[in-house]
Amino acid sequence: MKLLDCIEQQSARLAQAGVCFGHGTDNAFDEAAWLALWRLGLPLDELDGVAQRELTPAEQARIEALVEQRIATRKPAAYLTGEAWLQGVPFICDERAIVPRSLIAELIVDGSLDAWLSERTRSVLDLCTGNGSLAVLAALAWPEVHVEAADLSADALAVARLNIERHDLAERVTLLQGDGLAAVAGRRYDLIVCNPPYVNSASMAALPAEYRAEPALALAGGRDGMDFIRTLLRDAAEHMTEQAVLVVEIGHEAAHFEAAFPQLEFAYLPTHDSDDQVVLITREALR
Repeated sequence: MKLLDCIEQQSARLAQAGVCFGHGTDNAFDEAAWLALWRLGLPLDELDGVAQRELTPAEQARIEALVEQRIATRKPAAYLTGEAWLQGVPFICDERAIVPRSLIAELIVDGSLDAWLSERTRSVLDLCTGNGSLAVLAALAWPEVHVEAADLSADALAVARLNIERHDLAERVTLLQGDGLAAVAGRRYDLIVCNPPYVNSASMAALPAEYRAEPALALAGGRDGMDFIRTLLRDAAEHMTEQAVLVVEIGHEAAHFEAAFPQLEFAYLPTHDSDDQVVLITREALR
């Protein structure tokens, strides 16, 4: 059997099983391709060059077993492979932190945030860093800045440390542990980015198994999803330099965000997939 035929066969299995996507892929074919290429140790972005490769029976069996594991456990593929890609950058990934997928990554990499920075920008905070992906992307995008990455979870920070070391950024990214901004007491930043827990309680109760496999601490935002964000917006100005901005991902909670902060001046930052899932707030607006 050719590799492409195997992928199509496994894609059909995934679709029939009703697995949920959204942790790096959004459809059954791409998920099957990811699992098959990873299982064979082939580059994940070069399917066309190997699509007609003939598989040995052993290779085919290994791919089928991995897909069966994906179906049986309902774990995100990134947890099975131990790796996830965000904006073309690889990250170590396991159950200690959510699978990296923040929309803020796109804004860092495509330069959308550059207009809010200046030659004086030297310090960036990635709050709720998880596995450190936004901190790494910020350090790669802005070589002149120092990044601090904070999280409540010691387990997540252990994964973040692996990713910082993987990208040789230990001298430019510092990890801090604590509950929200309490982790950075006395510190001020030119830019704060935050992908906080923002899923409202009704949505949490309806999450597919793949999302329930992730740490709930990083997802659950209370009744309206705004519990962490309320505290963040209350205290953030104390940790921002005069011209600093705060960039917060709110996902599908725009209605709840607007209801919770009706007097707040902010701007939505559009991404490839959305117009209202990331907000930008100035220090002046927070004060």
